[in-house]
Amino acid sequence: MPPTVHDFAWPDRVVIGTIGVPGARTFYLQVRTGKQIVSIALEKLQSAQLADKIDEVLDQLLTVDGNPFSVPTSTPPELIDDDQLEPVQEQFRAGIMSLGWDPTTAQIVLEAYPLTDLEEDAEGEVVLDEADVSEVLRVRMPVGTARAFAKRTREVVAAGRPICPLCGEPIDADGHICAISES
Repeated sequence: MPPTVHDFAWPDRVVIGTIGVPGARTFYLQVRTGKQIVSIALEKLQSAQLADKIDEVLDQLLTVDGNPFSVPTSTPPELIDDDQLEPVQEQFRAGIMSLGWDPTTAQIVLEAYPLTDLEEDAEGEVVLDEADVSEVLRVRMPVGTARAFAKRTREVVAAGRPICPLCGEPIDADGHICAISES
């Protein structure tokens, strides 16, 4: 049976947002085109790594002579999106995610697959058995949108609990016992 593909070729909106309070937040990747909205849950670390990798790809593309893809060096002001998530109906929790580049449309291509039991090959690499994939989210982001997405994602990730200056661990709202101050 072929997987259900949630395909967004030129999304109206693609953002990372959260529901909950710092320390107990759930992160969501939300994509909308017209009235079609898909929200998938992901981990904070996945969100941070996604932003880093998108910026890394865009920064590499900036080095191409003449910047033929018109990659912005920073977020275009008209693409900044600080709005809350729209009502969330979780489609699935993300497991494996892939990131690519489509030079024919000058878009970052993000694919996310549901969290499943993964297998490793002989070299210890994680293998995605496409026969077991039930659905996939595929998002194609123009370079400006991708830059704005990465910026917002870093801001959302950073908006969590404050970090203890001594031990580097998050400080909970109900207090913090610093491992370094006890030594």
